Amino acid sequence: MDWNYFNTFITVAPDCPVITGIIPPEKKTGKSKHGIEYELISGAPYHYTQEELLFEVYVRHQNFPQTELAERGGEIRADFFSKPKACMRASALPKKFGWGIHFNEAGKMALIPMESPQYAEYAQGANGTLKVLAAMRNRRAK
Repeated sequence: MDWNYFNTFITVAPDCPVITGIIPPEKKTGKSKHGIEYELISGAPYHYTQEELLFEVYVRHQNFPQTELAERGGEIRADFFSKPKACMRASALPKKFGWGIHFNEAGKMALIPMESPQYAEYAQGANGTLKVLAAMRNRRAK
């Protein structure tokens, strides 16, 4: 199954509670999944596909030792993707923290703050070159 988006822009959720892109706060027990997502994508724009990011976040969140990844990485990856996964439309980054997610023609992603001119351009479909999808709502519409 292909887990990646291409030439797509995910807008913030219609009920996103912020008006600018903000860095997700850390938990007392360490980094949250959305904190790891933010760190990876913002630190390396257009480096990760959705599939690569989902797996890397899982590996870091579970604190897999490098030796185990070297020995069983393929098995761990196959097991991880054998179960359904939520896509980036369900990520807290566009749902709660004000970040649009742009996927280029290679399926690599970058974060775009909702207050930026680039966000406005992408949200309008960038002259017909992008598929635009909204992030999932935080709550069901009434």
